[in-house]
Amino acid sequence: MRKIIIAAFLVLVFFTNGFTEEMQEALTVEDIVRKANHASLYQGADGKGKVTMVITDKQGRTRERAFNMLRKDVGEKDGDQQYFVYFQSPADVRKMVFMVHKHAALEKDDDRWLYMPSLDLVKRIAASDKRTSFVGSDFLYEDISGRNITEDTHELIRTTDEYYVIKNIPKVPDSVEFEYYVAYIDKKTFIPMKIEYFKKDKRCCRIIESKKVENIEAEENGKKVIYPTVIRSSAKDMENGTKSEMTFSNVRYNIGLDDKIFTERYLRRPPRNAMR
Repeated sequence: MRKIIIAAFLVLVFFTNGFTEEMQEALTVEDIVRKANHASLYQGADGKGKVTMVITDKQGRTRERAFNMLRKDVGEKDGDQQYFVYFQSPADVRKMVFMVHKHAALEKDDDRWLYMPSLDLVKRIAASDKRTSFVGSDFLYEDISGRNITEDTHELIRTTDEYYVIKNIPKVPDSVEFEYYVAYIDKKTFIPMKIEYFKKDKRCCRIIESKKVENIEAEENGKKVIYPTVIRSSAKDMENGTKSEMTFSNVRYNIGLDDKIFTERYLRRPPRNAMR
């Protein structure tokens, strides 16, 4: 009897492994990109976390920023989203707020606002500004809320034991400062672990890396789930010799964020759960 059970187990493992490999091989490049986009931006219906950012200039001098980031999905799955970023320190950016209403439809530009408390001014950020520095760091505004996957063509250039390696070429070259970028996507979690941006001379000009990933436990539809989450990431400007690193803590998902948080009304007076 024991031999039968062991034999049955071995057969199950053999066929399960074979099935998994076949499923991985069957994925198209579009499937991989969609899964990576979901893993990066859409886990859980909403989420919140504390972020510490360290900005290092080419002389090695550092500056720190601390802020809370809130995100909520709206509409269809992997579609529109809303982001609310409340800055806690240092003093020159304290109480500053960055808000995004992200639209999945490519023909509709995202809506972005920046509240500057020193001037008591709410500024709309133009669509053309989305690839400019996020509060003086090496991350761009577009890095925070994500790039629309339909803006690029995608090519699976190779696979390794760990990664799908995908080359992405902008459909509108004049809209960006690079010619293409290459993403290394983890085969198990589908999280992009490294993204390298290249200019026309094939010179790498910028690198974004996921330095540390942790499994965050949450509840979804009354069941416990695990979301693999990037808790430390970095951006390097290879031309200027600068770098920035973000570390996330107290990350929570599916907490029931109120829609009204993501309105212009709360840019000047954020609610408590945005400030804490």
